[in-house]
Amino acid sequence: MALDPSALMGPLWTLLAFVGLGVLAARRLRIDPRPIATLLIYLIAPLTFFRALVLGGPTPDYLALTAALFVTASLVALAVNAVARRLMPGEEGAVLAFSAGTGNTGYFGLPVALVLLPPQGVTLYLFCVLGVTLYEFTVGFYLSARGRFTVRDSLVKIARLPLLYAFLAALLVEALAVEVPTAVMSALEVFPSTYTLLGMMIIGMTLGRVSLRAIDTRFIGACVAVRYVLWPVLMLGAVMALKASVGLSQELALALLLVGVVPMAANVVVVAMELGIAPEKGAMAVLITTLAAPVVIPLYLSGMLAMVG
Repeated sequence: MALDPSALMGPLWTLLAFVGLGVLAARRLRIDPRPIATLLIYLIAPLTFFRALVLGGPTPDYLALTAALFVTASLVALAVNAVARRLMPGEEGAVLAFSAGTGNTGYFGLPVALVLLPPQGVTLYLFCVLGVTLYEFTVGFYLSARGRFTVRDSLVKIARLPLLYAFLAALLVEALAVEVPTAVMSALEVFPSTYTLLGMMIIGMTLGRVSLRAIDTRFIGACVAVRYVLWPVLMLGAVMALKASVGLSQELALALLLVGVVPMAANVVVVAMELGIAPEKGAMAVLITTLAAPVVIPLYLSGMLAMVG
């Protein structure tokens, strides 16, 4: 599968422009990003993924893909958490552990997937994203909350997250063969674009309030290493192992590789802001990996696709 790097430039720079709009909104309009973070977590993200699941039709194979990404993300985060607790203060270690298990697969990766993949490949990618997103709002949210809250408080916060119930509702709709009214599905069409726009703008809104004191080279270096070294190697190894053993379609191979090369998740900032744990440092790390994406993603994907054939 050939990759044309120029095809990615438009979506990548558009997403960075959304970050710039967020900076302007924070500095010129004095907009507080915290209510927007709450809106994303409790309303926009659940409806976005409910729509995607209903349209994709969650089959056992698709759900196995979701489960595999969920387990992978959780194991990576737990491993990084064990190391971070020894080397960093509690809140910084919690943010690093959360970020280790995820990437910007939704706000950033989905527009790129729409450029690179056919409809079947986009569906595969969405179920990969769902596994990562479920990690974010279960294991990842718990690890983040434990940087500041007790076990009980952390579990209570997870139980309040509607994305889990949106996932279960979509599975119930599929199991019962319920036909969601066309008017409802049409109304939900606005949410994916809103999800991407606000998710990227919230990075800029947070950065608009950041001073140079928020630059922590050790923390940022650890985040970059996990996102742009550990994850690409992990996903490349997984794709090569699957191709050599059970076989793998080109669409699924590219979907998995894309999960491995996206920048840090904007939800690192969203969740850190919701929990009040070092959102400025998280935003700085997210910005650096996002600015690198127009160079890193085409370079990594071209090299990886050449290696996997």
